[in-house]
Amino acid sequence: MSIVTIRNVEFLNNPARFLDPYHFRVTFECIAPLPEDLEWRLIYVASPGNEELDQELDDCLVGPVPVGVNAFEFEGSAPNPSKIPPEDVLGVAALILTGSYKDQEFVRVGYYQNTEYDNEEMKEALPDPIRFDRLVRDINQKPRVTRFQIKWDISPPQPRSAVAAGAANSAAVPSADDLDEDNDGTESSGDSKPAS
Repeated sequence: MSIVTIRNVEFLNNPARFLDPYHFRVTFECIAPLPEDLEWRLIYVASPGNEELDQELDDCLVGPVPVGVNAFEFEGSAPNPSKIPPEDVLGVAALILTGSYKDQEFVRVGYYQNTEYDNEEMKEALPDPIRFDRLVRDINQKPRVTRFQIKWDISPPQPRSAVAAGAANSAAVPSADDLDEDNDGTESSGDSKPAS
């Protein structure tokens, strides 16, 4: 069971210029207090086949985290253009937000990002060299979420058992001794005469 569940990731500047920082708000729920910080990282993946080209754009620590719904705003730098192979600049790349607790990744939220020129002329006749100042990015709003089981070292609050909760909230039940019954099992009003 995960102690932390992401409820929403909202990009506050989408679409945007390629060189603009990423600005977004993360809302998550925590079901037990966490005394240690959560670590969030933003990673740009230009070439899926080559992890060495991945760029960690920023990271932040959030904590200690109380029980309930929490939110924070995160701003990450734009990717460094010099670290992106020219053939991987335009088109689809990936943007990944990871959440970790005590160096254990518990969630990975991946988005596709499309990068293109901001006008039709440049889209049709690609400039050489690439004009990063004229590129725009658009992040797809349908993420792929992967959750990982980790050792939280925290116990979530245990719900009371249904029997105990029901007993605590139920009305008093009369005792069988409080009811007068005839031998045939029907209730008596108490003023009936004995049979002779």
